[in-house]
Amino acid sequence: MPKVFEMRAIAISFISLLSSICSLAQSTYEIKANIKPFNKGFYYLAYHFGSKQYLIDSAKIDENGNAVFTGNKKLQGGIYLIVFPEKNGWVECVIDKELKFSLKADTANLLQSLVFENSTDNTVFTQYQQKSYEIGTKMNELRKQLTGKAGEPAYDSTNGIIKSLGQSMQDYRIDLQKKYPNSLLTSIFNILKDPEIPPASQHPKGKYDSVYAYNYYKDHFWDGIRFTDERLIRTPVLQGKFDRYYDEVLPQVPDSLMVYADRMLLASKPNEEMFKFFLSSLTDKYVNPKYMGQDAVFVHLFEKYFLTGQADAWMNDQYKKFVFDRGYSLMSNRIGLKAPELQMVDTLGKPFSINALQAPFTVICFWDPTCGHCKEEVPKMDSIFQAKWRKNGVKLIGVMVDGGKQNWLKFIRDNKLAGWTHIYQTDETKDRIYKSGRPGFRQLYDVYQTPMVYLLDNNKNIIAKKLNHLQLDDFMEAKKKSQQK
Repeated sequence: MPKVFEMRAIAISFISLLSSICSLAQSTYEIKANIKPFNKGFYYLAYHFGSKQYLIDSAKIDENGNAVFTGNKKLQGGIYLIVFPEKNGWVECVIDKELKFSLKADTANLLQSLVFENSTDNTVFTQYQQKSYEIGTKMNELRKQLTGKAGEPAYDSTNGIIKSLGQSMQDYRIDLQKKYPNSLLTSIFNILKDPEIPPASQHPKGKYDSVYAYNYYKDHFWDGIRFTDERLIRTPVLQGKFDRYYDEVLPQVPDSLMVYADRMLLASKPNEEMFKFFLSSLTDKYVNPKYMGQDAVFVHLFEKYFLTGQADAWMNDQYKKFVFDRGYSLMSNRIGLKAPELQMVDTLGKPFSINALQAPFTVICFWDPTCGHCKEEVPKMDSIFQAKWRKNGVKLIGVMVDGGKQNWLKFIRDNKLAGWTHIYQTDETKDRIYKSGRPGFRQLYDVYQTPMVYLLDNNKNIIAKKLNHLQLDDFMEAKKKSQQK
């Protein structure tokens, strides 16, 4: 696996946000570079993958500033990086069908001095960057000069020039797309383009409809993008569009997210690399999700794609173990499921049963008396329990995870955790469960950090998890209000 490295952003081009990769050439590559003022050390050849960059080759710089990357490995198409010796900057180049070319540049004026030989792709690519920089600079200068307001001659004149420059850039992009329809640059333009919502006159009933506008934007978000184009895999443009789609465009409801995830995976299935990229990206996003309950999306992916062997071809042992451990841990504790029974006893050794409890809400707090965060959160939870929850019939179950029985009992006494049901699992029970091959409470409740908190309704269904004491209180209040309506 190539080495990952971090790079500071430099103001060269808009494509520092974009890079990609495609299955490609079987011939050898030869990339010559001469970038002033470097005359010693090494250049590094790298590519993007999502938000990371990976080194794949190096080339020694001679005393005249020349270096040559060469090899017989297959270079996949995309935007590659010629990284400077100190890894504090880079030059971008296109790898597609042309695998033997040269470049010259001067760091004193990197973008404007950049010249390629024997590569139409890179010449077009660089010319676009240069024009984009030139027009962008002019537009920014004009925006600074804008004074007054619309309707005033000076304002309208300057604003008109800005719009004209913007239109010229747009026309330039359209012209490039017509000339080079299959180029990587055209694919990048398609990624960057947002859907244009039809004018209000074309909405239902001939007037603006926000629901229609939203659905149109959502349904056309990926227009013009081929999910089988491998060149898009390692571009931050694709990663950025992917993140925006799932974080900002789609409704944050697990059932909806599952539907759109399946659609994306189905569209990319004909291409193994694209399928791998989207499945791994979705897995990373929802294995530890931003919002409560979205781990159901990960469980759906686990059951539909991982358990069925559709990812076996590309998973290494470490990643497979991680996915399967998390999958089995989360399958039993999704929002809406019945809370698994806990085979434990209380402080007096009396067997405990969740289902025997009668309460409008039950809070289960898995904690460790030696855990610093637990030492802060558990007393706070007790305070709100004593002040409010207890008199409202809420049951609070404290489960010892680790830390030793004596430390656990001492913490309970010292902090006067009265009214709780304090339970733990005996060593004998642990051994019996382990020997039987059944999942323990850690797996059943995904207890791999403490405190871990669950909220159950009156039927002992899981309705919330991983919340602190204040969030729990707010959630219960909201739940009660919704039940009263």
